[in-house]
Amino acid sequence: MKKGTKEFDPDRLVPSKKEILEFCDKVLAKWKAEPETNSRNIVAMTAVKTSVFWTDEESLKAIWGEILKWTFELMYKNAIVQAKEENSEWSPVLEKLEKKERSNPFEPDIWY
Repeated sequence: MKKGTKEFDPDRLVPSKKEILEFCDKVLAKWKAEPETNSRNIVAMTAVKTSVFWTDEESLKAIWGEILKWTFELMYKNAIVQAKEENSEWSPVLEKLEKKERSNPFEPDIWY
């Protein structure tokens, strides 16, 4: 959130190039503990790390911003499905939000 406001700023959630590279290193270290099991993952993450290394900061910001928006959307949709399956008290609220989202695609996202 921005200082002094309750406005949500999704750009502030986007990790920096340095943070993404540190994340890649952390995952690689974890997977290298069991290289036989994770050999394909290690190769793939090394490729991801290499692409991050050669990509400029602004492009990474745009890419990871989209990845995070997509992740939030998936989490929201999963919460709706889980609430319906569990017949939770708050599932009708989520259903109303889901219907509103489908009925007016030009409404601002509920995340903002």
